[in-house]
Amino acid sequence: MLQRQAEVERNTLETQVKVRINLDGSGQAELATGVAFLEHMLDQVARHGLIDINIEATGDLHIDAHHTVEDIGITLGQAFAKAVADKTGMARYGFAYVPLDEALSRVVIDFSGRPGLQYHVNYRRAKIGDFDVDLLHEFFQGFINHANVTLHIDNLRGDNAHHIAETVFKAFGRALRMALSVDERMQGQMPSTKGSL
Repeated sequence: MLQRQAEVERNTLETQVKVRINLDGSGQAELATGVAFLEHMLDQVARHGLIDINIEATGDLHIDAHHTVEDIGITLGQAFAKAVADKTGMARYGFAYVPLDEALSRVVIDFSGRPGLQYHVNYRRAKIGDFDVDLLHEFFQGFINHANVTLHIDNLRGDNAHHIAETVFKAFGRALRMALSVDERMQGQMPSTKGSL
């Protein structure tokens, strides 16, 4: 049985972030970041991805949430890269469509070893509560750069900014769940036509 777990700590002048993940968990999240809306979104990733996520973060929130949100994305990406290791037996690809009332989003992920982000989400307002929606792009950019994944995020429709964001993160969790699934028939192999990702 694979032990797909990791712990990563990242300290900068602006932030201190500690992440622990279990890719084969039960969807439990313990989050203490000081950024309530991001915690709400990460809880959706844990629940829908069946990933246990523990994040403790402190940062320069007296300025704004930018560094904290970006550095959480970076550190979470590093933890994923460490936990999947050589990716042997993994499905590699994952996708999901998730609705919430009027909103619908699609997320497609490839644990390709090559970072790439296509993020097509337009919000009708700049903030959800006191959270700047531009920071969601920064979170995903930090994540893909350090998890080394290709990620396509498309909001297909929606009016309510909270609904749009929630469909994105729920779909992200569901896509991760599919991509991280292990097929016993792939034991010792990686799903690539060239024999490596």
